[in-house]
Amino acid sequence: MSKKTVLFVCEMNTCRSQMAEGWAHYLYPDKINAFSAGISTGPLDPLAVKVMKEAGVDISGHETHAVKDFMEKDIDCVITVCDTAAQKCPSFAADVNVICQSFDNPPELTKNLTNEDERLAVYRRVRDEIRLFVEGLPEKLKVIKNTKLNRFEE
Repeated sequence: MSKKTVLFVCEMNTCRSQMAEGWAHYLYPDKINAFSAGISTGPLDPLAVKVMKEAGVDISGHETHAVKDFMEKDIDCVITVCDTAAQKCPSFAADVNVICQSFDNPPELTKNLTNEDERLAVYRRVRDEIRLFVEGLPEKLKVIKNTKLNRFEE
């Protein structure tokens, strides 16, 4: 399989899409050229940075980007990692495959939690779910190599 360019898209590009990009760089540097973007942008989530660092992946240097900045780029596959992104992501060229895989939103789930350990537990769970998804990406990318998909569900 030739190296594929994958864009992970989320609502804000502050947490889930950043984790997915980090995992793709960490797990498959020779197979996946990964980027992430948001429908809109915000500051990088410090708890996402923290739990990724715990797992040996440093995303502290990542910047947030808007999906509109990637519209003219050569992308093989767009992966939306939340329902909002799946609904609001602009349409890419017809030959760009789209995979929709929604993950829980740690900032939303933890907004009323004051105990940092409880908050981190949510972030770690989502981090690990994203890792499992990204671990299976090379096989998914082989399957969709010549097929236009509107939705992919496991």
